[in-house]
Amino acid sequence: MPAASRESAWLRAMPWVFVLIWSTGFIVARYGMPNSPPLKFLATRYLFSIACLLPWVLLAGVAWPKSRSQWLHLAVTGVLMHAFYLGGVWMAVKAGMGSGLSALVVGLQPVLTAIWLSSTGSSVTGRQWLGLVLGFGGLVLVVSNKFGAGGPGDQATWVNLTMAVVALVSITAGTLYQKRFVQPCDVRSANAVQLLAALVVTLPLALLETESMQWNGELIGALAWSVLVLSVGGSSLLYMLIQRGAAASVASLMYLVPPCTAVMAWLLFAEPITPTTLLGTAITAFGVSLVVRAPR
Repeated sequence: MPAASRESAWLRAMPWVFVLIWSTGFIVARYGMPNSPPLKFLATRYLFSIACLLPWVLLAGVAWPKSRSQWLHLAVTGVLMHAFYLGGVWMAVKAGMGSGLSALVVGLQPVLTAIWLSSTGSSVTGRQWLGLVLGFGGLVLVVSNKFGAGGPGDQATWVNLTMAVVALVSITAGTLYQKRFVQPCDVRSANAVQLLAALVVTLPLALLETESMQWNGELIGALAWSVLVLSVGGSSLLYMLIQRGAAASVASLMYLVPPCTAVMAWLLFAEPITPTTLLGTAITAFGVSLVVRAPR
């Protein structure tokens, strides 16, 4: 296959690879969260991720951001899209919010993004609005069985709801901020700067957690996947998608994460997939296709 064709195929596949990778975040939480407080886990994840990226950057001779302002902009996005977003999600789950409900709250990102873009005069077409509405409707169907359960690990309180909303606002603001202020640069050095900023913010808070990390096979496996696949792989893909695409289109991909997570949970943990889940997944996929489809 010619190089140009391979690059084109990879660019088309990038959004779907990203969705698959990003969806494993809740699966990793199920494996690792019982053995660690959230911020200590995340601080360790950021530290090991930086340790993986730095040799890669140095050995490959990758260029670092050229100006102080770009370092600052990357640091801001790192704090928003790593420290606050992941910290909010993991603390909400640790505080008793179910994965479905937390995914639903964070799944409001495309709507929040579209509302912000409209308020600033950016173009969001009628077809994209229809796709956003359909995507959110399908998302609600997928996680509807999570409401009212009230069992352990699936309870909504003002505390964990606030944490989930912080995560929602942070990932939305981080996506918009990066699209607006961050100039294109090598994804490896950009990711390293973002993770370093997230570590600087998260580590002091992690030291205040009284619970210790229980090192075992589940925790090590969850940490390894978080570092190599989620931080190095998934975050790099998200950076490239934001740089290449419109903010509303990139945000709409988040609609596919809860349905994809439901399928993974069915395969790994035998969690049931109901007809409602299948219907919601189909509606969500169609809605996302309306948002990301190129105008004619």
